[in-house]
Amino acid sequence: MFTFSDMKGALVFFGMLLSVLSDIEERRVSSGLGCGNTYVNCEQYCEVCEYFPTRTECYATLFMGTCYINFVSAMESLNNTDWCNWNNVKRMYNTFTMCTEEIAECLLIPWPNRMVENEFVNIHSRFFRDCPNEALSDPPPSIVFALVMTPICLIPIMVVLVVLKTKNGDGSS
Repeated sequence: MFTFSDMKGALVFFGMLLSVLSDIEERRVSSGLGCGNTYVNCEQYCEVCEYFPTRTECYATLFMGTCYINFVSAMESLNNTDWCNWNNVKRMYNTFTMCTEEIAECLLIPWPNRMVENEFVNIHSRFFRDCPNEALSDPPPSIVFALVMTPICLIPIMVVLVVLKTKNGDGSS
């Protein structure tokens, strides 16, 4: 279920959004930081951010209120045994990633950034902690031995071939 901080972030976001929507025509404050315009919702995001002291604070609020809340609710709608199946999770995970990137690009904030990285780590520790990982292991010793010994054995053979080639009196080489 949602934690208190999740709900608090959602309430702040919706409160700010309603405030912006009601005052949109009356108040046009420019933060002077510019706004990206490559996505459909950029103008709405930037208008919300006019009421925040910094773009980073606005990004954090939009991140929690749009991307994070949607991802968490989608993940919690699944059985926790389904969290480890990539086919069940990849669409939600991709949507979450694209959402964070879209807002960052609209607000002209670098992506990935420290906040996003921290939240991805938190998400992984919350939802994917118990998933088995396919750790890479060392190959068997016989394979390592063969891979190491092959070039070692080829070096003396190459030296002998060079010496034989030059001893035969072949002046062309």
